[in-house]
Formats: sequence, structure tokens, C-alpha cells
Amino acid sequence: MKTKEQVHFDNKNGKIIVESTHDNQMYLDRVEDIRKTGHGMTGENRFVGSIPIHIMKEWCKEAGIKWSDMNARKEIVRKKLLSGDFDKLRVWKGTF
Repeated sequence: MKTKEQVHFDNKNGKIIVESTHDNQMYLDRVEDIRKTGHGMTGENRFVGSIPIHIMKEWCKEAGIKWSDMNARKEIVRKKLLSGDFDKLRVWKGTF
């Protein structure tokens, strides 16, 4: 959830900088609750994780892909979640 947004003007470069601050605790709590209750596994389906939109947007920006490229987004999610750096966003700990 976005908690704060500040706009700065960089006189040195002549650019406008928008700084956004997000509180991700509610997303982390949601994932933890789902993990504890086991609701992430239904039959053969697995709920791998939950990624806030602002984080997904940042991952796409880092990778240089467009939001509309679904296959590239799926690959980014797979790599990021399996890397271990974003374990707190994962519900199911298997591989996919």
C-alpha cells in the first residue's frame, strides 16, 4: 500500500523525481496467513506467491520489459521467487 509520495526537482539535471514509499506488511501478513492455513494447495493447483503490483512494476522496469509482455513477466516472477531473495512473498515452497 502506498503510504507517501514526494516530488522533487533536481536542479542539477533538470529532472522531476517522484519518490513513492510503500508499506508491504499487509501483503507479507496475507502470504503468511495463507501459508499457515494451507489454502495455497488445492488438488494439483499451487498458489506460489503473492506479489504487490508496485514490486512487479519495478521488476519489469529493471528487466526492461513491457507490462503487456505476459510471457516475460511470468519468467521474471519465476526467477525472482525461486532466487530465494523474495521468500516472504512465497506461499508454496516447491519449484515451478
